[in-house]
Amino acid sequence: MTRFLPRSLAAQMLLLLSAALLVAQLVNFALILNERQKLSLAQNEGPAITRFVQVASDLTTAVPILREALLTDASRRGARFTLQATSGISDRMRKSEIESQLATALAAQGLAADAVRAGFLQETEKDRPDDAPPMPPRRWLILSVEQADGAWLVGRMPVPPRDEWLALRLGAATALVYLIVLGASGWAALRLARPLRDLTRAANAFGGRAEPVTVTPAGPDDLRHAIEAFNAMNHRVVALLDEKDRMLGALGHDLRTPLASLRIRVETMEPPEEREAAIAKIGEMSDMLEEILVLARAGRAREPAKRMDVAALVETLVYEQQELGRPAQMAAQERVVAEIQPGLLRRAVTNLIDNAVKYGGGAMATVQYIPGGVEIRIADEGPGIPDEELERVLEPFHRLEGSRNRDTGGTGLGLAIARAIAESHGGTLRLERAGPESSGLVAILFLPA
Repeated sequence: MTRFLPRSLAAQMLLLLSAALLVAQLVNFALILNERQKLSLAQNEGPAITRFVQVASDLTTAVPILREALLTDASRRGARFTLQATSGISDRMRKSEIESQLATALAAQGLAADAVRAGFLQETEKDRPDDAPPMPPRRWLILSVEQADGAWLVGRMPVPPRDEWLALRLGAATALVYLIVLGASGWAALRLARPLRDLTRAANAFGGRAEPVTVTPAGPDDLRHAIEAFNAMNHRVVALLDEKDRMLGALGHDLRTPLASLRIRVETMEPPEEREAAIAKIGEMSDMLEEILVLARAGRAREPAKRMDVAALVETLVYEQQELGRPAQMAAQERVVAEIQPGLLRRAVTNLIDNAVKYGGGAMATVQYIPGGVEIRIADEGPGIPDEELERVLEPFHRLEGSRNRDTGGTGLGLAIARAIAESHGGTLRLERAGPESSGLVAILFLPA
């Protein structure tokens, strides 16, 4: 059931309000229509029924010889009363609600009524005299009650025409109220949903790697306060990240100086083989320190973005690998232009190519447009890695080779740096199998347009 419901807050509020309001308006329409019909019956047919009951009461107490005179005297102001052998009302004309009201009125006067009939008759053109003035057709109420002798007292009385447009007018008024209230509810829902949508967009846009998107406070006070608190929190996060960058810069500077001094001292050590081993270890420490600082600053780099040919940049990096004698290639393709941070992207792609060459036996680079952005693919033909490790190897310091030897396993930061750089562009980095017939991997770096 829930899968058919809209997912947005505004749509759910509108659906709930429209459904509840529709039920309430339908119930209200039925109640009002019923009351108006009862009121119309009391105002239009009530006086005619009272008059008929009075004539029936007088007829009961009159001596037989005076009955005709009584009926003639009562037949005025458009009404006509007669004694007939039949009721003069067919079954299709009968109105049960008027018959019930007539029987109640007769009983209230103490008059026995073996049978009552009631119905309406609409005047037609042929019923009117030729010299009658033009006027709307009249509507007649026919009332009949069976007397003790079997004759029927029949009364024919004009009544005001019923409002044929009553249901339509009530329906139109109900629909108008429904639309007005629903419109106001929709406006209120959108007024709440729009700031929440802006807040969500700003939260998704800010991944802690760039300046925060400030959301303009809007909506009710509670929502405004929440947006203001969100903006303040974003600026506090940025301040903490800036402080972290300054601390790492100072730490890196303070560590590089003693390492350089230590290397100078080690270069005079004896015997030579120990000296070379110590220098190599110091070099490893320097390289690891540099990679840690790059990772820490990758998402907070202040390098300006430029529109560049991404395919040309990747092709240059592949060419540099080929000059070093490494098995790297690039598929022929057209220009692919995007807005990038060149220095950072060079570092990310270089790391991916190095990994493919070092652990996959070679690299094949491809750059292409896809819906929504640009995709850089670095494929290899190596032994691959288990599926459960595809996501974990992107984490810092995670290495499949557990000896911690840089010659066989590296520092475990290359892929983490590449992913951080991709995220600083608003993109992603993921690893996939090269295909069902290949055991190699494909590193896919996506940059949004």
